[in-house]
Amino acid sequence: MFKKKEKTKETHSKNKLNSKYKAIVSIDAYSLRYYKFKDNKISILKKPIYNTANYVTAYVTNKDLITSIIEINSSIEDEDITDTIELKAYEELGLDQALTYNISYTETIARDGSRQFHVFISEIDTLINRFKDTITETKFLDFILPAPLLYEALYNNKILHNVGIDCFTYFTRFDTVVVIYKDGEYLYSKSIEHSLVRIYEKYLELPGEKVDEDEFYKILGEEGLKSSNLDYQKDLMKIFGEVFIGINDILIYVKRAFDFKAIDKVYIGSEFGPIAGLDEYSQTYLGQILSELNFDYEFVSSEWYLDQFQCLMALSSVDYQNGMNASVNLTQFKRPPPFAMRPGGQFIISTTIASIVGIAWPSTYLVGSYLNKGEIYLLEDKEQQLTALATKYKKIIKEKTLKIQKLDKEINELDITYNSKIKTLSAIFDKKVNYKLKSESLYRFAGDLKKYDVRTDSIISVDDEYRISLISENSKNITRLIKSISEKYFKKIKEIDIAEIQKNPDTGYYTGILEVKLK
Repeated sequence: MFKKKEKTKETHSKNKLNSKYKAIVSIDAYSLRYYKFKDNKISILKKPIYNTANYVTAYVTNKDLITSIIEINSSIEDEDITDTIELKAYEELGLDQALTYNISYTETIARDGSRQFHVFISEIDTLINRFKDTITETKFLDFILPAPLLYEALYNNKILHNVGIDCFTYFTRFDTVVVIYKDGEYLYSKSIEHSLVRIYEKYLELPGEKVDEDEFYKILGEEGLKSSNLDYQKDLMKIFGEVFIGINDILIYVKRAFDFKAIDKVYIGSEFGPIAGLDEYSQTYLGQILSELNFDYEFVSSEWYLDQFQCLMALSSVDYQNGMNASVNLTQFKRPPPFAMRPGGQFIISTTIASIVGIAWPSTYLVGSYLNKGEIYLLEDKEQQLTALATKYKKIIKEKTLKIQKLDKEINELDITYNSKIKTLSAIFDKKVNYKLKSESLYRFAGDLKKYDVRTDSIISVDDEYRISLISENSKNITRLIKSISEKYFKKIKEIDIAEIQKNPDTGYYTGILEVKLK
């Protein structure tokens, strides 16, 4: 159980929040629960509010994600990794080309001369719909982490040792996911059918007297499978038998797929707290001694139990700011930059400074001129005695006037320079905003290759020039492809050429090198 602490423990440096934020606000967008983490204290919020001093964080559950491992050749340059992974994700995972996806990844241990990446894919529309109510209140989300990566915080903060193979299963109303870690690193995750809502629905399908949903969860959290109501206990035992069969199927697959002999630790918990009576199921179905997924984070709280995901979100947010966990952030709702960093703000500040300088500089000499004229007026009574002195001041006035004229000319030149800078910045902005990524061109070429049944074993790109090695069973397919690209991208292509289409006598395939230069 998560017990209330009477004395505040000293905050570990590893849990120290970035000094520019006052607190972490963690959000469960599925159950609409909100927590605040500050000075090693964690508390429940009624609702989140807009406050730029808060670091706002949330998680995406496994059901809202596509997770997989993608391998790429180790010879691929680092700057091309993102484009390569995106292309392979669409190709290998059958992503819908009509939808927009957020594709994030973290590298894992390489083998057999290739590089492996854990890929986490979410539909942009799904993220927007999931967090639209939250964004209405907070205006931004700094950090959105895939739920399977939450457990990294346990190893980063030395709550668990990063040795061996651990299995985590956490029941929530929306999703129950089995997550496997090896030596403190994420390895595999898969949702099972039995979320808490689905468990309740199965309970309703069984004969006998029933309780409403909230009462069902209350009994499950307080009594678990050791309820004094024998009929209720009997129904739950039947349902959780199915639950552990599903968990066992996943563990069998993981052992075979990753060549494991055994799972070292199995942790199980729920958003309501530990579920009593699961030990026997764990030993019967999994052959494992069960451990509670309920850890001591040394947080100070007045609650008897805190949702483990919310505690892990607080730790993960601190780790992310300190660069201690995988760099996967799915957020589409970034906070706006400070006023001085926005293009509009920079323009207003520059204009204001230029205006002040333009007015102040000549005004300094103008005031001096008026002072000199006043002094001449006061000395008119002594004109005969001070003629030489009066002549001197007239000369000074003339010099000052010439300087003013010179400064006016310099101001005009500065104004021309300033306007030139504005045009340059506008051109840079247009380039940044309207520049089409290389991945978009490659994606379109990939679609054309597939359409005309032409394959490629090599794509080389330098700036806007592409050399694509084509392979096809029919030379006409290559000809039709070139004609289609010429017509389809006429306005975008500067030059397109293919030197020769040859037939390989060994394979019977036709090959050729297509060169495309974009405008």
